[in-house]
Amino acid sequence: MLRNVADMKGLTIRATDGEIGMVDQFFFDDETWTIRYVVVDSGGWLSGLSGRLVLISPYSLGSTDWHARCLNVKLTKKQVANSPEIDTHKPVCRQHEAIFSDYYGYPFYWNGPHLWGAEYLPLPPVPIEIAAVEETSPQNRKDCQDSHLRSTSDVKGYSIHARDGEIGHVDGFVVDDQTWAIRYIEVATKNWWPGKKVLVPPAWIKNVNWPESTVSTDLDRETIQNGPEYDEKAPITREYENRLYLHYGQPPYWQHETETLTARS
Repeated sequence: MLRNVADMKGLTIRATDGEIGMVDQFFFDDETWTIRYVVVDSGGWLSGLSGRLVLISPYSLGSTDWHARCLNVKLTKKQVANSPEIDTHKPVCRQHEAIFSDYYGYPFYWNGPHLWGAEYLPLPPVPIEIAAVEETSPQNRKDCQDSHLRSTSDVKGYSIHARDGEIGHVDGFVVDDQTWAIRYIEVATKNWWPGKKVLVPPAWIKNVNWPESTVSTDLDRETIQNGPEYDEKAPITREYENRLYLHYGQPPYWQHETETLTARS
């Protein structure tokens, strides 16, 4: 199901033996536009430090109780408390991610052709002995490169430019809560067309200038202006998505994924 990350911010994170904090933001990688970590504000229970941020991978996410606004995780409080510390205020190094994955026994999502390495979905962690084999691979440990992780909170507000001029700014993200892929960037065009919001898939983004905080697309302003309006209070249906892709004359993302899965079977 598609969810706006704004609706998920502030959810209580509930471990198997108690609450561990609240959703603060999300880290996504700027190559596949996929959420890699939920950033959780521990609220002070963890090591007695107020506001320590911890990372939770989609590999460990369970069900969401929207009525109670709780997101369940398949971890204990002790597991989270003993997890490797990562400074979320600095670029996250790939080596740090590897250490984090080793601790939980996660496969390395960057090893493979799909969103989650060998899989499309963040499936349950592999057995520890398999993870240990990955840990010793020289290819996985050769350097400490930037993981290309970005914060959804930091990117919100970036200016968006069509091929014939500025059209607005990034106002949010819509994610698939199964694959954790970012399906749409929410574009607020109120500077040009009062009150209107539209959705643009990351696949249509031509370039992101991180130093200048700008996002560029090859679409023109008129095409975007005449696109289906996005109502953030209403669920995104497949009928709405079909109208969106029909308007832009582009194949939908699920068509490509279906063809790929069929080819694999």
